[in-house]
Amino acid sequence: MAEENVLTAGALTLEQDWKMPDRGTVGIIFLIITETALFSIFVAAYLIYIGKSLVGPYPKDVLELPILATICLLSSSGTIVFAEHALEKGHLGQFKLWWIVTICLGLEFLTATGLEWRKLIVHDHLTISTNLFGTTFYSLVGLHASHVTVGMVFLLLVLAVTLFRFPIETQKRRVKFLSWYWHFVDAVWVVVFTVVYIIGR
Repeated sequence: MAEENVLTAGALTLEQDWKMPDRGTVGIIFLIITETALFSIFVAAYLIYIGKSLVGPYPKDVLELPILATICLLSSSGTIVFAEHALEKGHLGQFKLWWIVTICLGLEFLTATGLEWRKLIVHDHLTISTNLFGTTFYSLVGLHASHVTVGMVFLLLVLAVTLFRFPIETQKRRVKFLSWYWHFVDAVWVVVFTVVYIIGR
């Protein structure tokens, strides 16, 4: 009887200790897993078709290393961490500052991408239909740029509601999820940069 009571008490303790996983956390993790699979397909396609274009222009002829853009995007991972820590400590002024810096770095990256595409299309006559290189380049880099754009929309939305004195400190969980997404976008760029601008050239 005493043994049964011990087992029952143990089961109740386990039941009390166990909690359902946070839906937001599970959701963002599965989103990142899904997006990773999607990017993997595009990266694999790019690698498969390297050097198989029958006509130019070719990567070595037109691509330049986007060093500044890369530094800006990767640095934004640091600034969003600073913003997140400031929010955790209740320093709203510092949060806004680091959040704005993150947005500026992201905008610089997107601007550099737009200028690169303008040069490739207008001056080098490389479009998505020019050759296999053009098709895979714009598909992969464009997919990443679209994810950066989505991230920027949410970053700007958070900034807007904060400037309108919305109590953003009540949304720390959502800010954390957005930070995870932004780190993911930055990590993907490391892969894209390596495949397109180093291996692909």
